[in-house]
Amino acid sequence: MLQIINIEPVKGQTAISAKWKEHPVDFKIPFTDTASVENAITCCCVLLYLGIDIQTISERMLQLKPVEMRLELKQGINNCSIINDSYSADINSLTIALDFLQQQKQHARRTLILSDILQSGKSSGDLYAGVAAILEQKNINRFIGIGPEISKQKNAFKNIEESVFFDSTADFKLQFHSQHFHNETILLKGARFFEFELISHMLEEKIHQTVLEINLNAITHNLNTYRQKLNAGVKLMAMVKAFSYGSGSFEIANLLQFNHVDYLAVAYADEGVELRKAGITLPIMVMNAEEITYDVLVHYNLEPELFSFGILTSFENYLMQGGIANYPVHIKLDTGMHRLGFEQKDIEALCSRLTATSVFKIQSVFSHFAGSDTSAHDAFTKIQAGIFLEGCEQIRKITGYTFIRHIANTSAIQRHQELQLDMVRLGIGLYGITAEPAMQQQLKNVTTLKTTVSQIKIVKAGESIGYSRKGIATKDSVIATVRIGYADGYPRQLSNGIGKMLIHGKPVPVIGNICMDMTMLDITGVHVQEGDEVIVFGEALPVSEMATLANSIPYEILTGISQRVKRVYFEE
Repeated sequence: MLQIINIEPVKGQTAISAKWKEHPVDFKIPFTDTASVENAITCCCVLLYLGIDIQTISERMLQLKPVEMRLELKQGINNCSIINDSYSADINSLTIALDFLQQQKQHARRTLILSDILQSGKSSGDLYAGVAAILEQKNINRFIGIGPEISKQKNAFKNIEESVFFDSTADFKLQFHSQHFHNETILLKGARFFEFELISHMLEEKIHQTVLEINLNAITHNLNTYRQKLNAGVKLMAMVKAFSYGSGSFEIANLLQFNHVDYLAVAYADEGVELRKAGITLPIMVMNAEEITYDVLVHYNLEPELFSFGILTSFENYLMQGGIANYPVHIKLDTGMHRLGFEQKDIEALCSRLTATSVFKIQSVFSHFAGSDTSAHDAFTKIQAGIFLEGCEQIRKITGYTFIRHIANTSAIQRHQELQLDMVRLGIGLYGITAEPAMQQQLKNVTTLKTTVSQIKIVKAGESIGYSRKGIATKDSVIATVRIGYADGYPRQLSNGIGKMLIHGKPVPVIGNICMDMTMLDITGVHVQEGDEVIVFGEALPVSEMATLANSIPYEILTGISQRVKRVYFEE
């Protein structure tokens, strides 16, 4: 018998300690969800029974790869969120999908739409009694069963708050509008036979054929890649400001919370409020707190950055008027960036202010490197670090207590490991982008911007294309108009042959001026049809390459993608 002693999630992995015939069995798996842990334990039992040695089991468990099966999170009608996992239906994959549903906390109400589970090897009674028990454990509020077998077992689901059954997908579609989907997260889980993609299409919010796909597996991979670079005991703050660099708000924060990061950072209080309303309980640092937001800061337990005597005084007065003591704050030091923060000459006066009041509790003291991403500025980086450490020590001695110290941003995590200190701030690297070539190879692409071809036409040699007649066909050409423009965040600097997109894996140049909502491409020699998919940037056409062509940086491109561009989140 395999006796399980301890199961502990550790930085994106799960450490499992057990005992087999009085011998210790310790191994790790590269997963944290409950279903994968249970599967791994079962496999371990079988392997031990078959006489496989413990060292081999430990080595092979770490080599496990996730089963590639795409699960998508999309915006839905009536302020719903749709989790589309309608590719298979079995107990194990249902459990994994329900774990993901629990991870997404933006809606209090949870709905599951489930088809018959085919070829389970169990009797219908036993199968659906087991399913019902899982749903009760996962706190499902509404259950919709579709299929003849699951409908026969409706009594098994009597303890679910609300349940309804249909014999087929067609029957459900006929009564779709009577179900009143509103302000809830809806999980679709069905065998392919039931064509749940038809239900997904009805539930999805119809906005725009230009979409930004965000690979949640890639974010988790990048997070764990950087975690492996951390010194022992170093905490991690994840930057989710500016709509998580264009990738989303609570969707990304939920994933980071699930993966146990230590802190989140946002630019403004309203970003933090949105995360709190979506169920994020992690500590959140607000980098640009304003006096008019103090009420919501305190109400939603958000921790402001104090960077000047003006904001220190105004927040101190606010807390004193409310009778609030020991409120968590973060002190920003300016060590050479010359953007925000207390300078060296301010430290003594700052300490006097901090020790003269009981309203503040310093959570952290931090600063920001100006050029940690390039060796040309390494000497200046060392100067900044020295100023910072001296300031921290001065504050520690005078206040009489310790706090978290952090100065390392994404590039410094790898390039200046000795400066990781107590915590690091992971920003653009989380989204798969770094200036370090060796590190870039270890990261995965997170975002793919896609659009479609709206129209194709033949343009004769000498004729012009687009505003101001900037595009001229040098020969008889085939021109495709695609559904993206500068209002979507596609830079106008890419006009007139500078930019390119991919169709069927082949690069095609922009021709003429980019319009507000559309862009023209020269597709001469490439077989393209109206409605075909177009890659604006992604794995094969990195956003960093597009930024270079636009004389910009990846940060600007990602954060500039319009809110009208639909975000689609998926896991494999």
